[in-house]
Amino acid sequence: WEGEVDGWGNMTAAQSVNVGTQFIAPTLDSTSAPTTDPVSLEIFKHLFASAAEEMGVTLGRTAYSPNIKERKDYSCACFDAKGRLIAQAEHIPVHLGAMPASVRAAIEQFSTFEPGDIVMLNDPYLGGSHLPDITLVAPVFIADDPDGHTGELFGFVASRAHHADIGGMSPGSMPMSRELYQEGIIIPPLKVAKGGIINQDMLELFYRNVRTPWERRGDMDAQLAASRVGERRLHEIIARYGSRAVQAHAEALLAYSAELTRTALADLPAGEVQYIDYLDDDGWGVEALPICVRLRVAHGTMNVDFTGSAAQSAGCVNAVQAVTSSAVFYVIRCLVGESVPVNEGCLAPITIVIPAGSLLNPQPPAAVAAGNVETSQRVVDALFGALTQLAPQKIPAASQGTMNNLTLGGYDAKSGKIFAYYETMGGGMGARAGADGLSGVHVH
Repeated sequence: WEGEVDGWGNMTAAQSVNVGTQFIAPTLDSTSAPTTDPVSLEIFKHLFASAAEEMGVTLGRTAYSPNIKERKDYSCACFDAKGRLIAQAEHIPVHLGAMPASVRAAIEQFSTFEPGDIVMLNDPYLGGSHLPDITLVAPVFIADDPDGHTGELFGFVASRAHHADIGGMSPGSMPMSRELYQEGIIIPPLKVAKGGIINQDMLELFYRNVRTPWERRGDMDAQLAASRVGERRLHEIIARYGSRAVQAHAEALLAYSAELTRTALADLPAGEVQYIDYLDDDGWGVEALPICVRLRVAHGTMNVDFTGSAAQSAGCVNAVQAVTSSAVFYVIRCLVGESVPVNEGCLAPITIVIPAGSLLNPQPPAAVAAGNVETSQRVVDALFGALTQLAPQKIPAASQGTMNNLTLGGYDAKSGKIFAYYETMGGGMGARAGADGLSGVHVH
């Protein structure tokens, strides 16, 4: 890699690497009414996913921190104008159900967008997962459209990346907190860029509230670049096929995923099952916090009810509603298989009930730092435990139930800088039908 990438994803020095993507696919006739068929659906499934994947490549290769560059704790996705997920790269599963909530929070906060806008947020109670996960949401307006819809809003691209320090009471921003304010800086939906102009004052305020501003600056520039790349790729797809065909295929893919999910659920025996798993403790003296899930399956639909789970905790093991929904989304994705397009249609046949004020849907300002990395794992195992009663040959045994977070920090006397480090370590993965489990791996 020679040369540097600026905050908008453009090469600023030696132009020795072509990071663009040339889409090789049949040209659709944009003069007639848009039609879809199995071939064109497969083409657009990969077109949308490739835009998200290239955003991830840009983010991973240009980020500064090992947590993003090497541990790859980030996700990128494409959304339609309603904020519905139409494609996500194969990145972090816990972001599956949470990123759409962040996009909807951005849409609700701002009544209008213009080209070049980028919204920044990390508030867990507005679709975030925990404060270190910062989300950037950028609108994509139709440009160079053979169908004549130039200037209209097509949708959004978004990236979410775990920043290794976001301030708060301990390095790594994963403290033994008892309220959200102790965990770091809270960012509601704010426009970090407007009309293509970066709000540097807002970023300087952010950098001043973290321990490693030079690293955060590099990671934030990488996220800004990813937004620009995603926008550019969607522009290219629309310019080639026309907005009518692209939008028609986005709708068809949502319906296709919903239908495939209904088919997979219809293969399960109808009925109701229940499973209870537990968190050991909340770090503040409360032990054996139950995670209770009840599944009702009938006619290709599923009701997922977490009634009976523990009340929200005094510690930081609370998982916000978006994280709990992500765990459900992930388990459904595992159940239906890899061939189903990753979009919001997968959740169409699913109803999720999460009591307010519970461990899995806390009320602010409850602490949530570990809910994203510990409680989410237990939710997954509880869901798999329930599904084992319906499809024992498809479901794995419980795994380690943790992401094994390690955070540390201090002062480097030689460089005169504060440092912060964040890592997760592998552990045991549960066995599945016909095969043993694995050791020393990240799970779920």
